[in-house]
Amino acid sequence: MYDVVLLTLGSERDATGGGCGSGGACCGGAAEGAGEKTEERCETPRVPVLACADALTARGARVEMVTARSDAEIDEVLARLDGPPRSDGLTWPDQDAKTRLVVATASDGQLRAVVRRLVRRYAPAPSRRPADLAANRTVPDLPTVAVLPLDPARSGTHRDLAAQLGLPRDPVAVVAAVLDGRAHRLDLLRNDAGSVTLDGALLGAADDAGRPLHWRARVEVDDVVLSSGDEPIMACAVGNAGGYARLDDVALLADPDPTDGRVEVAVAVPVVTRSAFGRKRVRLEVRRARGRAVAIVPRDEKVPFLDDGVEGELSRKRSWWIEPGAWAVWTA
Repeated sequence: MYDVVLLTLGSERDATGGGCGSGGACCGGAAEGAGEKTEERCETPRVPVLACADALTARGARVEMVTARSDAEIDEVLARLDGPPRSDGLTWPDQDAKTRLVVATASDGQLRAVVRRLVRRYAPAPSRRPADLAANRTVPDLPTVAVLPLDPARSGTHRDLAAQLGLPRDPVAVVAAVLDGRAHRLDLLRNDAGSVTLDGALLGAADDAGRPLHWRARVEVDDVVLSSGDEPIMACAVGNAGGYARLDDVALLADPDPTDGRVEVAVAVPVVTRSAFGRKRVRLEVRRARGRAVAIVPRDEKVPFLDDGVEGELSRKRSWWIEPGAWAVWTA
């Protein structure tokens, strides 16, 4: 039977010396190490966690409950997933590990904080890239994690990643996935700020009346330029999954798929046209592209964004690139 670690992330308010993730935020900011503003509240409901622990114990699993309030405490848990020593000295995940990890998440930002630490742990430096690492990847197959969602599935324009993937939300069903299920591999977006994106990012903002604020940036997907930086943009979506596929009644992303090995990007640009009588009209043009990587270079001083639900401000170039099948979740 498996050893199971049930990991929750503690609130920064009850941690000594700050919480886990960027800037002391326990959920991990979208721009770790980049000096950019991020904000995420982390409060973990306990009842589903205790129910999951009881269900695991009833199935004969050896359960340990851990609350991590810092990146270092997350890393202590992840070390249990390490494989045997390699001749090249790299720390590598154990693909046959008997320890399984359940991450109790009150938000996608919390799940992202754990996956980011997995990447930090197992991604080799470019100078130490091993021959057995896939040519289209910078990280090995990360250990499979189980997700215990702590909030009800949300409907409307944004659903959490667990809902999008059809993962179980009931603690007993989560336990069945952990002990009897299969690993479902998913693409991962890394970025040059040192973080990762599981679902997607939405760039843009609105004023107090809800009107979109226009901004400018060069947006390029592989060799396709969606915006040169000389025209106003209403919104830009960078999608691995579909959490930011729509903005109100505007369809941004056409068909984001976290298993197709590509990132989908869309920019919404207001275009002025004239009617036959010479009247000006403004229509919204959505430009889309798919590829391996996207680079966004803001021309304005700061562009607000949400990345896996975590707030930030983009003030310089940011690039995302796809890591096909890099991480995985346990599913029924």
